[in-house]
Amino acid sequence: MRQNPAEDDHRSSSSTTTRTCVGSDPQSAQPDRVLENVLENVLHFLTSRRDRNAASLVCKSWWRAEAQTRSELFIGNCYAVSSHRATNRFSRVRSVTIKGKPRFADFDLMPLNWGAHFTPWANAFAKAYPFLEKVHLKRMSITDHDLLLLADSFPNFKELVLVCCEGFGISGLATVASKCRLLRVLDLVESVVEVADDDGVDWISCFPESQTHLESLVFDCVEYPINFEALERLVARSPCLKRLRLNRYVSMSQLYLLLRRAPHLTHLGTGAFGLAETVVLEDEDYASAFGACKSLVCLSGFREIWPAYLPAIYPVCANLTSLNFSYADISATELKSVISHCHKLQTLWVLDSICDEGLEAVAETCKDLRELRVFPVNTTEETDGPVSEVGFVAISQGCRKLQSILFFCQRMTNAAVIAMSKNCPDLVVFRLCIIGRYRPDPETQKPMDEGFGAIVMNCKKLTRLAVSGLLTDQAFRYIGMYGKLVRTLSVAFAGDTDMGLKYVLEGCPNLQKLEIRDSPFGDAALRSGLHHFYNMRFLWMSSCKLTRQACQEVARTLPRLVLEVINSEEDKADDIEILYMYRSLDGPRDDAPKVVTILH
Repeated sequence: MRQNPAEDDHRSSSSTTTRTCVGSDPQSAQPDRVLENVLENVLHFLTSRRDRNAASLVCKSWWRAEAQTRSELFIGNCYAVSSHRATNRFSRVRSVTIKGKPRFADFDLMPLNWGAHFTPWANAFAKAYPFLEKVHLKRMSITDHDLLLLADSFPNFKELVLVCCEGFGISGLATVASKCRLLRVLDLVESVVEVADDDGVDWISCFPESQTHLESLVFDCVEYPINFEALERLVARSPCLKRLRLNRYVSMSQLYLLLRRAPHLTHLGTGAFGLAETVVLEDEDYASAFGACKSLVCLSGFREIWPAYLPAIYPVCANLTSLNFSYADISATELKSVISHCHKLQTLWVLDSICDEGLEAVAETCKDLRELRVFPVNTTEETDGPVSEVGFVAISQGCRKLQSILFFCQRMTNAAVIAMSKNCPDLVVFRLCIIGRYRPDPETQKPMDEGFGAIVMNCKKLTRLAVSGLLTDQAFRYIGMYGKLVRTLSVAFAGDTDMGLKYVLEGCPNLQKLEIRDSPFGDAALRSGLHHFYNMRFLWMSSCKLTRQACQEVARTLPRLVLEVINSEEDKADDIEILYMYRSLDGPRDDAPKVVTILH
């Protein structure tokens, strides 16, 4: 499916009649070179990927100049283009972002050994990009050897961000900490850090003993104790440190000591937010330590929270713009004691343990809220959830500036969703996840068609939509009619007939990512997208009603697509448990495991 045009270099050689801004007269070569130099200087001011992609399509000289001036490389699918092709075209890259597995891998819907290996990319970068400074990876498999190669190959390396990654351990982290002397950012976000039984490496102690350049250190996902004394010394000699997110092995009293060392923090992940040892400090000490952090605007962590210590954060609440309680199983009363001080809040993540009462308190106080995420404590379908349309409507009435919402609940009404669409017309992201299969409006027992229809009709800026509950083809017809800007659509436990998906594929011209699970869509729905699949980044369908024959037909009709059939067992190649389809400039990959069958 279509990658960013800036990543597609076939246009330069696919036709002898390719447009060009460079004259064919040899005498015009020097003036043209001057023009290209001017163009390159202008392109340096283009920072948006979309703008650069558009510029690269103007003509050959623009295509060439854009490649020469691009310093940031974004690969939305690690299998959509080879590392060799990317490095050949872009020769002056200093920052790389690569995404690997699709999002549904987060829900254990993919085999662990599926792929998305960083090794070929690391090898290519080591040869092509001597000035590489930043690597951001998401859902990739990266080894300790890959980290060693990064540390040895790039003397100016400054930033490593690993989101939902796996395959590496503390030895690799120690290598990066000890060898990357200019390191400013080391962020490990929801990644799996492996610990070998015989691995006694203390990676925190491996940072330089001299003053560091660290600006951000995030390791809240590391599931083992760290050397706190080494961490305290590291924080003390990192005067530029602004972002620090601790794991659950850092206690409240240890957090107090760190805050005394770094009152200049702007982003803090608190760790356990409880006492793990016998050292006890007075409550006033905690409050004063937080109160000294005058620049703090983002607060997260609160793992294994002790609600009795929540008053300690009161002094910083007035300046907070982001608060993450998504690990804090707190009640409505406990939330209200904090949220009543958070008048500047723009981003809030919470668990549904706060109930509708907690959401009503948020709506009353947080008038500038832009993003809200409500996660479930219990995902059992049979239980009655603590949040409902009551809190949902309250948010829509009180937080009129809302732009993004992710809301898990067990019940929701059309009236509530319609109210949200009218009260919050600036919504860009709307993800409503009704836990339970095909649940109707509990008040009317009708499908949720009108609610989702109102969202796509009234929210003109909507680009990401997730639907659930009992839906008929009418809901998807609304999406096709009004969701002209929708780029990402997620469908779970919803749908009626193949016509519903046909409405979407024929009506949403900007659709790039389509994720469908446990829905009744089949072969006819798949065939209806033949005209659009090349324009998409990927299509994911799991537990649907696809046949091997239909998937094979699509593979033959669209040869530049890669169709992967992923099954839980090797001997079920004829079944379609999961279809993952994407465009690749270099054809099918060569590292697919046996549970993956690539159709030709």
